[in-house]
Amino acid sequence: MDKVHPKKAYLEPVAFKVKDIHWHIRFFREVLGMTLRDVDGDKASPRQAWTFGGLQLMADPDFEGPEGRFAHLGVMCEDVDAAIAAAQHFGVSHLEQGANWLVLPDGLIVELIPATAGTVQAVLAINPRA
Repeated sequence: MDKVHPKKAYLEPVAFKVKDIHWHIRFFREVLGMTLRDVDGDKASPRQAWTFGGLQLMADPDFEGPEGRFAHLGVMCEDVDAAIAAAQHFGVSHLEQGANWLVLPDGLIVELIPATAGTVQAVLAINPRA
């Protein structure tokens, strides 16, 4: 690549399909302290759950794994439109959910999520090993 881009994106969330979403919510909360920040549906029977720390759990009662366990990467991005335009040069397609849902040629799915200005730099400044 001949062009250097400023760091304007970070990974959030990593999405997984799970058979028993309640077990996984408890596990990540009690073992790693990853508390819920949002749920899709009610808390008694969520379809999806997001934790602080970048994990998305997607309820799939028929899931038998490991095939299909990984769902998609969520990438926080300050300029989603520019990222979508740049991605077109790589032969990506998108899902019906929208142009921000990129399907890479090898099948990997990346969801581009808008981040407010300055958020990405703040997150990237965190040293996870410090």
